[in-house]
Amino acid sequence: MIKLPECPICKKTIVGEAARQSDFLPFCSERCRRVDFFRWFEGKYAIEEPLSPLQLADEAEKLEQRRDEL
Repeated sequence: MIKLPECPICKKTIVGEAARQSDFLPFCSERCRRVDFFRWFEGKYAIEEPLSPLQLADEAEKLEQRRDEL
C-alpha cells in the first residue's frame, strides 16, 4: 500500500488532488511551510555531520558540472 504524504509539521495527511496541486508540498499549508522555515532560521534544525574536505571537493565538482550543463 502506498502511504499518503503527511505534513512534517502538523502531521495532517495530504490526500489525492490536493497533494498534486499543492504549492506547499511537502507541507499542507503556507502556515506549516513558514513554521518550518523559521525553525531552520532560528537554528532549531541543524545538520550535525561535518563534511570532510573530500566530500566538500566532491560536492563542488558536482555543482560545477551542473552549472556547465545549463
